[in-house]
Amino acid sequence: MKLLFLEWNSLCNEDMIPAFERMGHVVVRVLYDERNPKEEQHAKINKELDKGGFDFIFSFNYFPDISELCMEKGIKYVAWVYDSPYINLYSYTVINPCNYIFIFDYAVYEELHLGNISTVYYLPMAVSARRLSSIKNTELMRRKHQCDVALVGSLYTEEKHNLYKKFDTVAPFVKGYLDGIINAQLQVYGCNFIQELLTPDIVDEMQKVYPTNPNALTATTPEFIYAEYVLNRRVTALERQAILERLSKEHKVHVYTHDRNARIGNTKNLGPVDYYDEMPYVFMNAGINLNITLRSIKTGIPLRAMDIMGCGGFLMTNYQQEFFEYFKDGEEFDFYASMEELQDKTAFYLQHEEIRKKVAQAGCRLVREEHTFEKRIESMLSVLKG
Repeated sequence: MKLLFLEWNSLCNEDMIPAFERMGHVVVRVLYDERNPKEEQHAKINKELDKGGFDFIFSFNYFPDISELCMEKGIKYVAWVYDSPYINLYSYTVINPCNYIFIFDYAVYEELHLGNISTVYYLPMAVSARRLSSIKNTELMRRKHQCDVALVGSLYTEEKHNLYKKFDTVAPFVKGYLDGIINAQLQVYGCNFIQELLTPDIVDEMQKVYPTNPNALTATTPEFIYAEYVLNRRVTALERQAILERLSKEHKVHVYTHDRNARIGNTKNLGPVDYYDEMPYVFMNAGINLNITLRSIKTGIPLRAMDIMGCGGFLMTNYQQEFFEYFKDGEEFDFYASMEELQDKTAFYLQHEEIRKKVAQAGCRLVREEHTFEKRIESMLSVLKG
């Protein structure tokens, strides 16, 4: 098959494109930036499409304007969404019959599917077994990244993520209510109830200090925006901070994050790492790699967790339903459901290196065999072919 690959600053371009090509498909790349004028973008895409022979357009994440273009050109649009929340999934264009939208979070897929949207499908994330198996550890990388515990990811302390501070001036009873539901959510894994608890009166007060007007082209509400883009990020920020502070009291903890100025407990902040060139070495050389899932991801396995296992790293994650559908806890990964359990399991695995390595190796083997980009492409194309 021949496809037009929309290339933007997504993480998996250099894994997905070679996978398509190894399977015998022809890939034509075209740069795409939704911030640029739509007419300019579409003219560039149309120039390629007019050469003929394309079976579909592919992109990581879903872009409504591309769906509209595909409707005009009579071509299929395949999108694989790895972000959550992802507001474009609530665009009215999602129902366009040209769409084949694959979603890694089953809870989001189910919500849309039960809403009689037939253009969405469930598909977990993947790794490039070929690329990861070719990476060899080095003494330089061991010295740089060796630690007891590592976390790669946002702390949600950056200005663009820390939207909760906009509610510092809200009425005291509202601030108390919001703090209360945030603290309650911090105690619960596997069930997110924040949006349900945002009553009309509370939302009206929130609108006074930080008004949000959902795009008329999407089926979203202020409650959705506040819950998914503000409050769940606040929960995640507090959770990551508390965990890092607690673990760094007894263990050597490395943090890799874009906020270079963040100082949490006794952690060592090493700044961001490149996805392809350095991140695998972090996972290889940490005793334990943490996955603390962004709370707006309801049940899905984050790409970062797949990457950890695919690199041969030991994965310790919060409870997340879909892990248990693909992996055996205690054999291929492990999880925690409370701070106390995380502390106990961290101490246990750091004291029992042989057990830890056995679990990491089993997880790596399974991910590289069953959760590859090639297998995901096969699943996608089987849907396209009906």
